[in-house]
Parts: sequence; C-alpha cells; structure tokens
Amino acid sequence: MAELTQNPKIPAKAALGLIKTPWAVIVAILVAVAILDPGNWTEVVSFAGKALAHTGQYILFAVLLLSYLKATGAEVMVARAFEGRETRMIFLAALFGGLAPFCSCEVIPFIAGLLALGAPLSAVMAFWLSSPLIDPPTLLITAGALGWPFAIGKAIAAVALGLFGGFTVRALMRGGAFAQPLRDYKPAGCGCGPKQDDKPVWRFWRDTARRHRFRSEFAQNGLFLLKWLALAYVLEALLVSYVPADLIARVVGGEGIVPIVIAALVGMPAYLNSYVAPPLLAGLTEQGMSAGAAMSFMIAGAVSSIPAMAAVWSLVKPRVFVTYLGLGITGAIIAGILFQMI
Repeated sequence: MAELTQNPKIPAKAALGLIKTPWAVIVAILVAVAILDPGNWTEVVSFAGKALAHTGQYILFAVLLLSYLKATGAEVMVARAFEGRETRMIFLAALFGGLAPFCSCEVIPFIAGLLALGAPLSAVMAFWLSSPLIDPPTLLITAGALGWPFAIGKAIAAVALGLFGGFTVRALMRGGAFAQPLRDYKPAGCGCGPKQDDKPVWRFWRDTARRHRFRSEFAQNGLFLLKWLALAYVLEALLVSYVPADLIARVVGGEGIVPIVIAALVGMPAYLNSYVAPPLLAGLTEQGMSAGAAMSFMIAGAVSSIPAMAAVWSLVKPRVFVTYLGLGITGAIIAGILFQMI
C-alpha cells in the first residue's frame, strides 16, 4: 500500500505564485462580494461579463495580429528606424515605437544592442517613450473600452511624446549631456528577442517552426489578455458599484489643469498595465473623471510602469533614467491638456 504521507507537497513558492495570479484575485474578489454584499454579486458579475464579451472581438483580432507579427519576424523591421540621419531616426523611432510588438524582456536586449552599436540616445529615447504607450493589441483594447477617439488620441500622443523626448535629448546632448549614457550591461539572454540578421517571412505558414510559433503566441497572448481584462472588468464593476461618483469628480473631475496634473501624479504609482487601464478608466470617466485627466493618467502610468522603468534603469545611468521619467510625466500632462481642449 502506498504511503500517503509521502506524497509530494506543493512547494510553497508555487502555491504563492498561484495565489498571485489574476484568476486567484478575481475569485477572491467575487467571493468577498458574495459574502459581504450578496445582493450585489449578480450585478457585479453581469457587469464584468458583458464588458468582457463586448471587448472579446477586439481581443481576438489583437491576438491574431500580434501572433502574425511574431510568426513572421516583423519585429526586426524596427531596427531599420535606427539607420541614417539623426532627425530621421527620431521620427521613425517614435513611429515604430508604437507599432513594435515587443514584450518587456525583448526591449532590454534590443535597446542595449542599439546603444552598444552607437545608435544615438535621442532616437533610442524616442522609441523608449513611445513603445510602452501603444501597440496593436493595446490600441484595439483601448478602443473597445474608451472608444476610437480616445484610442487614436493616445496613439497620436505616443508618437508625439517620442518626438518630444527624442528632440529634447538631442538638444541636451548637443549641450554636452549624456556623454556616456550606458551602464555596464550584460544581457541575460531571454531567448525571445529578434535576431538582427533575420528578415520578415510574411507567408509564415509555409514554415513549420513559424506555424508553431504562431500557435504558441496565439495561446499565450490570448490567455494573457483574457486574464488581465477579466480582472480589469471585475475591478471596474467594483469601482462603479462602490466608489462614490462625487469623490472621483472632486479629485480628477472638472475642467482645468489641476485635475490633469493630479491624474498624472496618481497614475505613476497606481498604474497596472496597458490592458487593465482602459476598462478602469472607462469606469472612472463614468464616475466623473475628465477626458484630459484620463489621458494624462494613462500616459503617465505607461511610462512609469514597472517593466518600462526596469528596462530603462537596467541599461542607463541615473541621470538618463530621471530624464526619461521627467519627459514622460511632462508629456503626459501636455497630452492631457491638449486632449481636453480638443
């Protein structure tokens, strides 16, 4: 007879990791609502479910697009933005920053390689500032939650912020700043970054390895977006149900610059990620948050998100890191003011 007491136990680290997943948080929230406010449980679940179903079409298209870009190897086209004259590089880097389907671990070796090869910090900064703000999946999810005018405004703000940061750094470098921007960096080699000598293969289905990558990316990204958006809509349901509208309106509502500046400062530490933010902001705007404050919150939070800051801090010296944050927050406030006026 097998000795039951000798069965392996789940490692504490694995159990802790399971508890920290979005699915566990969703279950914990719904259980808490069922216990503390059972009469509102159905409304919370219904609100989150309907919102997730509405965004489902955008999720599907976003995942298909991202999987296609990964399978074809289209990321390597971004490297071409860092060739030629500096002004041209800044413009292309800001533009490609919003289109590049990089994950957080890919950005670090990619940027490190560009800086090590002599790409100007101005163009790299333009890419770095615009890249966390928008990509094809984020654009579609933002449109589904906040509408196409807001999504297009965010995309324009991403490119504009990249240009603002790139040309500002260019001017500072001409004054003698950032002579040696890099730390001593040794790439960890996560294995998912693009190979610089590769070329995109648009008909990826003819290659077995690329077909496998398409399926793998579709499954991984689909699950990733689904779990985070499910959590986002549950949080939005809680926000709409339990946070007084007049409280939101007092803090970040109304016209003027003050709510926009407050939203940028609050967005820095409070931001979750580009997939959770749009549904939460949809709830906040329904509660009285101004459009300009919502834009400022989203841009400031994306620039100061943990993956974005970690990528910058791991590669460059503190003065470049501080410049990155300063440009991001300043650009977020300007974008919020302009979006409010428009």
